[in-house]
Amino acid sequence: MLKGISPALSPDLLKTLAEMGHGDEIVISDAHFPGHTFNSRVIRADGIGADRLLAGIIPLFELDAYATPVAMMAAVPGDTLDPAVEEKYRAALGYSGEIERIERYSFYERAKKAYAVVVSGETAKYGNIILKKGVTPIFDIGQ
Repeated sequence: MLKGISPALSPDLLKTLAEMGHGDEIVISDAHFPGHTFNSRVIRADGIGADRLLAGIIPLFELDAYATPVAMMAAVPGDTLDPAVEEKYRAALGYSGEIERIERYSFYERAKKAYAVVVSGETAKYGNIILKKGVTPIFDIGQ
């Protein structure tokens, strides 16, 4: 364990977040998402809600300032979204900006191009979210 880092974040997830560059995307999926079908880099976070993962990731992860940095899966025609899911994710991220809604099969295509997919223990329907990484600020460590 490390001080200041959420215990919900595994060493593999921390490594993946550190490896990502500006514009790379990471999918935090619900427990039903076929992550292994769409991406070869899959991290399991069974039993951990997506909101808990998002709250642990966001202090370490700069969202892209040049594009819409957050996307979620849209409801299939004839189905509905539970607005509480988006509200829960916004609160975990401390994010009030635009969220792009992506049609299901387009979301799958985007997941194929993502840097990684984290399959969470989230059970909420349409509980899938994509984060686009921005430029991480440089900190002067007083060389």
